[in-house]
This record gives sequence, structure tokens and C-alpha cells, in this order.
Amino acid sequence: MGFLSPGQVVWFEIGTHDAAIVEKFYSQLLGWRFEVDPDSSVDGRRYIRIMAPSAPWPMGAINENPSGGQQLNISVFSNDVAGDTERLTGLGARVLVPPTQVAEVTSFAVLADPQGNPFSLFSRTEREDLKDRAEATEEHMTQSADAPAPGSMAWFEIGTTDFHTSRDFYTQAFGWRFEFDESAGGKPYYSIFTGNQWPAGGLYDHGADGQDYLMPSFLTDDVPATTDTAETLGAVVEFGPDSNPDGLVYSRIVDPNGNRFGLFTAATQA
Repeated sequence: MGFLSPGQVVWFEIGTHDAAIVEKFYSQLLGWRFEVDPDSSVDGRRYIRIMAPSAPWPMGAINENPSGGQQLNISVFSNDVAGDTERLTGLGARVLVPPTQVAEVTSFAVLADPQGNPFSLFSRTEREDLKDRAEATEEHMTQSADAPAPGSMAWFEIGTTDFHTSRDFYTQAFGWRFEFDESAGGKPYYSIFTGNQWPAGGLYDHGADGQDYLMPSFLTDDVPATTDTAETLGAVVEFGPDSNPDGLVYSRIVDPNGNRFGLFTAATQA
């Protein structure tokens, strides 16, 4: 299965009314670089691509809208945004932004899952004259997924207060498979397989008294140090740093704009 196949998590977006605040925080924290899409500046709105340090291709974007609110969501690839939007609403999702065509390059929609967590559907162009560009994009994104650089989105996580509802929705929505993670030291954590042989994300069953979220997680060489830096920059450390028996270290953070994300270092290789 290719990286840009239906059901794959391929992107993330940060919605904000002031991109400068977002850029300052994440450039200082993770060394992100930014590039404005020259075709996006309309009515005060800008679409700003996000690149991890040394990464050759963007992994996400800031969607700046002076009249908009704050929101961070992951994007799932779809071959039919309109059709999937209708199908997912039948599974309990709620439409936040209806299917929208962006020039002739892509289309998207923003939905909320049954627990209220926003995510977007995303599709690429089928125009013949732009297919070479789309295939080059997929090649860069595949390389980044196979060998992520520090600062890259290399995982996503669902936190849920209703395990069965969350698991059943994403299984039916995208065919994701959930497998209990034996390496998590007894935590109620499940690896999420989105179609490939390796997991791309995880689900943390927080129970009825916990929290619901759907967040990207970014790779860093030193979770404790990066977590301390985030707090110094005005973020709230919601959980961690903590570790698993296999050596994976992680924390969960809310940035100064109220957007939740994770930090992690990879598990120790045997």
C-alpha cells in the first residue's frame, strides 16, 4: 500500500488567526521552517507550509484566517472526499467544513469524530498535467515517513474516554486495525495499523474520567529537555515525560494557543 492511499494519515494543519505566534513557538521548540503558498493569500488568509529541520518536503501547514479560531487536526487521505464525508456522517461524524475544492489541486473537508475530535479528509488532483508533481510529493512524503527527521510528525494518537466507540468508528471509517501494545508496560494502549505492516499511531484508553483528543506527535532527540523548553515558551505540560519499558519516552503538551500535541523518542532498538 502506498503512502498516499485511502486511510493513511498524511498531513496536519494548524488553524489560527495569527500565524506569527504559531511560527515563533514551533520554530523555537522544534526548529520548524515555514514557506507561504504564494497562491493562498486571499482576503487576509494565508496557507503556510511547515517543514521539519533538514526535511526536503512539507509535512503540514498553518491555515491562517483572521476571523478563524484555533484548531490543530490531522489529515487522512481520501479518494472521494464528498463520498467519504457522507459515509462518515452515517457513522456518527459531524461536518465542520463541507467538502471544498481548492483551485484544481486538491479538495478537503473537516469533520469531528463521535467523541468531538476534529480531523480532515484530503485528496490530491487527478489532472494529468499535475500527476508528476503529485507523485514527486508522495515520494518525498514516503521517504520522510520511513526515516523521519527530528521535529517531524512521525506518529499520531487518539485519546479516548470511550474505547469501543473510538475503535469502532475508525475501523469502519478507514479500515484501521487496533492491536494491544504489549511493550507499553501494562498501559491500556493500542497500536493503530492504517494499512501498512508497521503501526502509524496509537490509541490510549483513558477511561470515562480521562480526555478525548486526536493529535499529531513529533519526534525529538530529548523529550525531557524539549518538554521543559515548551513549558518555558508558554505551553502547558499535560502529561509526562513518561517512558515505556522498551525505552520509548513521551509527553503530551498543550501549546500557548490551546492545541494539543505529543513529543516522543523512538523505542530502544534491541
